[in-house]
Amino acid sequence: MTTRHISPPRAALDDVFPEFPSRDDMNNPLYLHIPAHMASLARHIGFPETTLVLGEVPVGWLPTGDRRLALIPDLIVAFDVDPAAIIRANGYSIDAIGKPPDFTLEVASPTTGVRDYTFKRTRYAEFGIPEYWRFDPSGGEYHDVALAGDRLGVDGYDPIQIETISEDIFSGHSDVLSLDIRWEYGQLRFYDPVEGRYLRTFDEEADGRQAAEAEVRRLRDELARLRSETEN
Repeated sequence: MTTRHISPPRAALDDVFPEFPSRDDMNNPLYLHIPAHMASLARHIGFPETTLVLGEVPVGWLPTGDRRLALIPDLIVAFDVDPAAIIRANGYSIDAIGKPPDFTLEVASPTTGVRDYTFKRTRYAEFGIPEYWRFDPSGGEYHDVALAGDRLGVDGYDPIQIETISEDIFSGHSDVLSLDIRWEYGQLRFYDPVEGRYLRTFDEEADGRQAAEAEVRRLRDELARLRSETEN
């Protein structure tokens, strides 16, 4: 079946999305905000003046007073856009910007899980979003599977192959981000296959910085000791 594309109303860059109620579960703080995946992705991608990496941004058509015409992905990435204009508009107006986001991701919760892999999957395809990913920390209790990705084709979304690395690690490749997206022991991870490393979480970044500072102190102490021995 060919994907049905929504006919948008005429929009301007100064149109503003209405306020949306905040979500009432803890999954985004637990699996996106506390690990600082958005900051890590933004730093990895670079080009902050033209790249948007943000969470819970309404995406849809403007002007509209109907909240059902917009969706709020847990994470979006958009290239070649004006992030400041999107923030001023309180949302991502596809028609005003002239393109959809390049990447969206949803984190499963008990109340949104089924909607993520049914209604939202269809709507994101209608919006023309090239990649849509779903992460379920429960391992598939709320979504249909622990990890899933879709790539936009001629007739809608085509599933992205997910590799089972072990019983606790599943991985798929995002062409949009040039990164592997992984479900690893119930946590969301981003892996750079070219560099052969994970994008660091906040804790990993802090641990690395503290280790480097400790090494600097050790070297300073060793240098001071050697100088003292030489002077004596």
